Amino acid sequence: MNHSRLNFRQDGAATGSRARAATFHTLHNEVRTPLFMPVGTQATVKAQLPQTLEDAGTQILLANTYHLLLRPGPEVFRRTGGIHGFMSWKRSVLTDSGGFQIFSLPHSRAMSEEGAVFQSYLDGKTILLSPEVSIETQKAIGGDIMMALDHCIASTADEATARDALGVTQRWAARSLAARGDSPQSMFGIVQGALFQELRRESARGLTEMPFDGFAIGGLAVGESKSEREDVCEFTAQLLPEDKPRYLMGVGTPLDILEAVHRGVDMFDCIMPTQLAQRGAVFTSRGFLQMRRGVYKFSEEKLDPACACPTCARYSRAYLHHLTKTSETLGWQLLGKHNIHFYHQLMREIRESILADSFLDLYSEKRAFLHESDLDNPTREQKPKRTKARTLGNYEIHLAWEGFASIRQISSGEIMHSRTPPMEEARRLYIEQSNLTERVRLSPDEDQESAPLVIWDVGLGAAANAMAAILCYEEQAARGQVRPLRIVSFENDLDSLRLAFRHNRDFPYLRHSGPAGILKEGAWQSRQHPGLSWSLLSGDFLERMSAAPAPPDLIFYDMFSTKTSGDQWTLNAFRKLFEACAGRAAELFTYTCSTANRAALLAAGFYVARGRNAGEKLETTIALTPAACRGASASRHELLAPDWLEKWNRSAAKFPGELQPHQHGSFEQAIREHAQFR
Repeated sequence: MNHSRLNFRQDGAATGSRARAATFHTLHNEVRTPLFMPVGTQATVKAQLPQTLEDAGTQILLANTYHLLLRPGPEVFRRTGGIHGFMSWKRSVLTDSGGFQIFSLPHSRAMSEEGAVFQSYLDGKTILLSPEVSIETQKAIGGDIMMALDHCIASTADEATARDALGVTQRWAARSLAARGDSPQSMFGIVQGALFQELRRESARGLTEMPFDGFAIGGLAVGESKSEREDVCEFTAQLLPEDKPRYLMGVGTPLDILEAVHRGVDMFDCIMPTQLAQRGAVFTSRGFLQMRRGVYKFSEEKLDPACACPTCARYSRAYLHHLTKTSETLGWQLLGKHNIHFYHQLMREIRESILADSFLDLYSEKRAFLHESDLDNPTREQKPKRTKARTLGNYEIHLAWEGFASIRQISSGEIMHSRTPPMEEARRLYIEQSNLTERVRLSPDEDQESAPLVIWDVGLGAAANAMAAILCYEEQAARGQVRPLRIVSFENDLDSLRLAFRHNRDFPYLRHSGPAGILKEGAWQSRQHPGLSWSLLSGDFLERMSAAPAPPDLIFYDMFSTKTSGDQWTLNAFRKLFEACAGRAAELFTYTCSTANRAALLAAGFYVARGRNAGEKLETTIALTPAACRGASASRHELLAPDWLEKWNRSAAKFPGELQPHQHGSFEQAIREHAQFR
C-alpha cells in the first residue's frame, strides 16, 4: 500500500526493460519521471540563473545540507522563509543529508553512533552532524524532499566495514524519520551495502519497513567500476517498492543515466553538466566535445545541430571555443546551459519512449553515440600534436575521456576496451568469469606436480588479458600452494603491444618482466614461480592453433570484431577450435553477444551461456565443451534457454555468410536439435 506523501503514480512501463515513467506531487509542483536534478550545492547551480534552469525544464534542484549548515546557516532560512524564496526558485528542491560530505572528509571528522564530528572549513568550529541536526537543518531549509542521514563508505570496502556502516545507516534512518515529526516535507531512505548483494538486500528490507516516501540507492560512484555499479543498481532497484520513487545518487553521464533507467531508476543528480562545462566539455548528439580543441577555431556551426537550447540557437562553435580558451565565465555559463538542456531533453525523450512503449529502440539509438567523442572531428585528425611514439604501424594510443588509455586500430577505428579500463574489463570478463582464482589453487590432496592449467589467449592485443591472468596467479601464489599455469597467446601483429609497452606509464600493468620477455624472446618463464609460463604463437590463429603445446582448459577469445577479423568468427573457425579442445572440459569467454556468433558456436558443438555485461554490452558470451557441461563449472553459467531460438529465428543473420543456401537446412537442424535445447 502506498503511504507516500508524494502520491506517486506509475504512468507506463517499457516492454523488455525495467524502465518506467511516473508522476508524483511535491509541495511545489507536479514531477514527471524519469528526471535529472541539477546540483545547486550552495543554493545555486554554478554559473546558471534560476530562470535558465526553469526554461530548460528543471523540475527539482538538489541543495546540500552540509554546506548550507555552515553558510548561510539554518537561521537565515528560518528568517527568510526557506530556500525557495531565498534563491527565487518556484519548483521543487531536494536536500541531501550531508552523508556524502562526511565520507569525503575522512581525515577531518570523527565518527560515532551519535553522528559525525568535524571542523568547519570556514572558521574551524567543531560541529556535530547527527541525524537530528541534519533533519532540523533540512526542515529549516524548507526543501520538498529530505534525505535521511546515512553512513556512506567506499563501494569497494570489505564486507565487515560495509556491514558496520549499514547498521549505522539503518539506525540513523529511524532517527531521521523521528526527527521529521509532523513536517509535510517528504523523506527518502538510502540503501547502502557496498557491492555485497546480501547487505543491499538487508538494507532494503529494513528501510522499506519504515514509512519513507521514496528510496535512494546510495554508496555508488565512489570507487567501483561502471559494470559493478550497473549490476548493484539493477539488483537494488528490484528490491524497492513499485509504488515509490527510486533515486540513484550522484550518477552520472547521459549513458550512465540511460543504463540506470533501463534498470528501473526514476531520479538522478550529478554535478557533471556544469563541472564539465567549466572545463570546456559538452554532450551533444554528435558525441562528447572538448571545446578547447583547435578544430573548432573557425567553425561557424551550431554547438549541436539537433539542439534547440539558447546556446545552440545563438552561438557558434568558434565563439564557444574562444570563450573556453580564454577562460571567460560566459563560456562556462553557455556550455553549462547546453549540458543541462541536453540532460533534460534526454529525460523527456526517454519518458516519451516509455509511454509509447518504444524505449528499447531509443535505448539502442542513444547507446550508439552517447559514449563517443566528436563523431565529425575524430581526435585522430590532430596529427600535428601527436608525438612520434603515440602511433606504431596500424595502431595508436586512445585516451578515453574517463581518463584511461587503450589501443585503437587506425584502419578499422576499433578500440580495445573503449569504455572500460583494459585491466578492469580483463578481470571482470575473463578472470572472474573463468573462476581463475579458484582454479589455480591447489586443494590439500593435490601437489604441485599436477597437470598445468592451460589458457589460450586468442588476440593478445596489448596483453591486458594475459597480464590479468599472470597477476591473478602471482597473488594466489603469495597466499598458498598453486598448480602450474601455462598461458599461450596468439597474435598476428605485435605492434599494439609494442606501442603500449613503450608507453607503460599509460599502461601500468605492463611494468612487469612478462611483456618484455614476450616481445624479446616470444616466451617468458617466471623466476619467482616456476610453474608459471607464457608463450607466444605469432601469425594467423586458425593456422597456428595446431602448434600450441597443449589443448586449452580456458580460452580468452578477444579478437577484433567480425567487421575487422571476419574469418576468426566463422563456423569453420569455431569447429577448428572445438576440435582443438580434444574432448577436454574447456570453457571459452568472449565479449560478443552476437546472435550469429552464438549460433556458430552452437553448430560447432559448444554449449553456449550468457556472460556478464562488459562496457556497453548488456551481455557477453560463454561457450563450453560437452565435457565442461558435465562438470561443476556448468552450474556457474546460465545456458541459453529454448526461448533464445525464437530470437535466432528472427535474426537477420540467421545463417553464417560462408554457408551456401543448400547448407542452411542442416545448419538449422544442428541448432534446433542441439542437446542444450532438449
